[in-house]
Amino acid sequence: MNVRERLEAQEDEILSSYAAKSRDARRKFPMEECQFRTKFQRDRDRILHSKSFRRLKHKTQVYIVSGDHYRTRMTHSLEVSQISRTIARGLRLNEDLAEAIALGHDVGHTPFGHAGEAAMAKLTGHFAHNEQSLRVVEFLERSGKGLNLTFEVKDGIVNHTGPVMPKTLEGRIVRTADRIAYLCHDYDDSLRAGLLQPGDLPKLVYERLGEDTSAMITSMVSDMIVSSMDKDDISLSAEVKEAMDTFRSFMFEHIYHSETLAHERRQAVYVLRALYEWFVEHFEELPAEFVRREERWGRQKIVTDYVAGLTDSYAVQLFNEIFMPPVGFMVH
Repeated sequence: MNVRERLEAQEDEILSSYAAKSRDARRKFPMEECQFRTKFQRDRDRILHSKSFRRLKHKTQVYIVSGDHYRTRMTHSLEVSQISRTIARGLRLNEDLAEAIALGHDVGHTPFGHAGEAAMAKLTGHFAHNEQSLRVVEFLERSGKGLNLTFEVKDGIVNHTGPVMPKTLEGRIVRTADRIAYLCHDYDDSLRAGLLQPGDLPKLVYERLGEDTSAMITSMVSDMIVSSMDKDDISLSAEVKEAMDTFRSFMFEHIYHSETLAHERRQAVYVLRALYEWFVEHFEELPAEFVRREERWGRQKIVTDYVAGLTDSYAVQLFNEIFMPPVGFMVH
């Protein structure tokens, strides 16, 4: 019995009957098994070492003009992973599957946060970051070969938001852990940015979840574990769910759609629109590996893949290189 087989046997012995077992996981393309890692551990490692995951360190969460301590897509993904693992461990579900889904759930996100996603949707007619995350791991990574992840991980990634619930309980954990992470940490960043002050949230949120972000996370995580113990679904109590929904509505109104950040959103939309339209018209200016995919997916889809994959900083750099004259340019 090798290390992987021992780990699979431990899953059978320790995990809940509701947990996804790595031995049962399947891929689109069969692979020789690793001696040391289960399928879900291998998926986690493939995501962690991918180019799309590395790019998340330079992609905005909420604040485009970020200081040293604001969240990025990468730190958000790591925070979702930690929360998901805590819940999975408490419920005796598969931590490795939850971690892999959490690390991969946002790899398809655009530059400039939700403003960028809205801009891409307007430009293309339809764009959703969860669908793009699936496309990244399925087709775009490894020079178009994809990561060949298990179906369980891909299901959790594409259904971490939207109308369809993940098939596994681990995927459902990530779906709620994502919300816990972004609400609490975006609130924390908003305090740091001076857009909110302590006490600004509705009274119900503080009463039921706590006064600071650490207490809020602990309240929601604890409630999820207690409410979901030995059940075939992941849930929150009615009281905590009401507080979370109230928290979310407040953040959308006062932060995500706030007039204070409207100028940044307009700048982001302007840059992405300019780049998208430029590369549709000058398709040959894309990197060669993208140009080669035109016959398979069409020009618009390839440009969408390229622009959506840019980091904030590189999108601005490209915009300057294409549209801005050199610093020494002078009109005579």
